[in-house]
Amino acid sequence: MGQYRRILQVVGYQNSGKTTLVEKIIRAAVEKGLKVGSIKHHGHGGKPDAVRGKDSNKHAEAGAQLSSVEGENVVQIEWNPDAFDIEKLLALYEFFGIQFVVIEGYKRAAYEKVVLLKESEDAVLLTLPNVVAAVYWPHFPKDLIKENEAICLDDVEKKMQTLLEKEG
Repeated sequence: MGQYRRILQVVGYQNSGKTTLVEKIIRAAVEKGLKVGSIKHHGHGGKPDAVRGKDSNKHAEAGAQLSSVEGENVVQIEWNPDAFDIEKLLALYEFFGIQFVVIEGYKRAAYEKVVLLKESEDAVLLTLPNVVAAVYWPHFPKDLIKENEAICLDDVEKKMQTLLEKEG
């Protein structure tokens, strides 16, 4: 495909606001006219919730590695790879012409990251590779972060343009 594609990860610990921030980033990118895709890591153990037993799921239950269902111009894809490979999933997004991919989670992946900092112990996330920004909760100790790469959660919508354009 060879087209420009930006990938931005949002990482943080449970209940730090990752999903809310990802939703804001997606809305802002769509408003800029970008074709946006998202990937969420289900990091709580077990398989993500699925509607088991419905006709739309029976192909996967029968052993299909890749199955999909379409209705009212919405396609859901279920992929059961032998071993998960985020690069293969991103190749699928590229096939569909996605220009901006927001990944929620996958702390160990090597893409540009925005880290969410809620508690002082979360500062360890700043040591992850490719951190381009930190979004901190108002009560987070400011002395643990560099001001030039930090955005207060209360100000994130005002600084969204900076976040969208930030590159490491």
